[in-house]
Amino acid sequence: MSHEFILILIVAFYLGCVLWVNLPKQPRGLAKLFFAEMWERFSFYGMRALLVLYMTKHLEWRQEDAAGVYAAYGALVYSTPLLGGIVADRILGNRRAVMLGGTLMAIGHFVLAIEHPIAFYGALALLIVGNGFFKPNISGMVGKLYEQGDPRRDSGFTLFYMGVNTGAFLAPLTCGYLGENWGWHYGFGLAGIGMVLGLLVFSIGAQAQLGDVGLPADQEKAERLTIPVWLGAFCILPIFAGLVWKNQMLEGLVPLVAVAGLGYMFYIASQCEKVERDRLHALIGFFFFSVMFWMFFEQAGSSLTLFTDKNVDRHGVPASEFQSVNALMIIALGPVFTWLWTFLAKKHLNPPTPLKFSLALIQVGLGFAMAVVGAKFASDAGLVGVSWLLLLYLFHTMGELCISPVGLSLVTKLAPARIVSFTLGFWYLATSVAHFLGGLVAKSAAISASASAQEALVNYTRVFTQVTAVSVGAGLLLIFAMPKLRKLMHGVH
Repeated sequence: MSHEFILILIVAFYLGCVLWVNLPKQPRGLAKLFFAEMWERFSFYGMRALLVLYMTKHLEWRQEDAAGVYAAYGALVYSTPLLGGIVADRILGNRRAVMLGGTLMAIGHFVLAIEHPIAFYGALALLIVGNGFFKPNISGMVGKLYEQGDPRRDSGFTLFYMGVNTGAFLAPLTCGYLGENWGWHYGFGLAGIGMVLGLLVFSIGAQAQLGDVGLPADQEKAERLTIPVWLGAFCILPIFAGLVWKNQMLEGLVPLVAVAGLGYMFYIASQCEKVERDRLHALIGFFFFSVMFWMFFEQAGSSLTLFTDKNVDRHGVPASEFQSVNALMIIALGPVFTWLWTFLAKKHLNPPTPLKFSLALIQVGLGFAMAVVGAKFASDAGLVGVSWLLLLYLFHTMGELCISPVGLSLVTKLAPARIVSFTLGFWYLATSVAHFLGGLVAKSAAISASASAQEALVNYTRVFTQVTAVSVGAGLLLIFAMPKLRKLMHGVH
């Protein structure tokens, strides 16, 4: 693990310099939220780096079955923030919801280290429900650190997003290494330790650094209903475990949840005055393009991992560790984009949000194009040079920086303050739908265990070519829709 350790030290030094320069310019509480999210994402991506490989290599499942479980997990883990946002807005407040979600997730990672079918599906259920309480509420607190119109907001969210990707970078190098070289359950257990660290970072000194940010609107109500909410969270676990187990049911359920979420958002918008209503309608428009981006980007945990394992000349590096490449690039390029958006804003040249979304879609398509081009130069053994995979991740990373932190910041600006957590939950619903649709893409790229590398490469090239065309086309379509979206945003940049 020598090269991994050296790389971690280099990144730690670089990240320390970036934070030392930038965090003093941001609200005090951002540092706490940064490190809490970093460890939570360490646990999440540590598990993700291993999940598909664990199912196909250790449990010896077919790739189609593994893709179905991964898609179901991804769809559900990003649908529960809708519920977690509502509970936080109306009952618990952000802080209590984060503690509940983090506790459930920590338990889930440790249960995943138990080799038994009930433990496997139960652990995924704990992660799904826990993420629903954690994810929208910690992001919501970041938005509440800034006053409306504060020019530091986009830069702050980009820094926060570096915390996300610091965890995502460390996880495959450590959890992935342990899982593939020492034992799968060691990797899952280390992910659980990361979640415990996240909870400790968040809870120690929270009042001093966050002030009133994240406290419930009705303290008495929150205290009265905290225990019932915790009990309710545990009671719904069997439902989610069953949905992952029988993931075919999601073919009807995910579209139903998406339609219900969209319908409820339209209903809320109808109750608002014109400016708020138009802004929520704009957010719904961005929702659809976000689905398109994440549907292709999240192939990283399924078809791209299997492509890397089967068809990339990895020079002995475990396939799971390549999932750290995107995060490493985020850490390296995050400060560049933070500086770039701030610099362009001062010059009144900052690209409007719809254009940033369009660039994201085009770049994720170009990333897959790199794999397609690389396949034309593959060896006789059907192996693609690792440089083409790195180019793919470079385009995906630049696209991600144009949509993910920008999108989180956008939600906190477009949403009325009274429903920020719910609206963030709605925003994560786009990623839920994207995982479901991405599962269909991954299944179309799946190969049999007996397929040769050459046969696999032909199939991956076919699917990645289609992905390139659809993603770039969606990006160009968004450029044409930009004037309408900007009108609905009423001056929100």
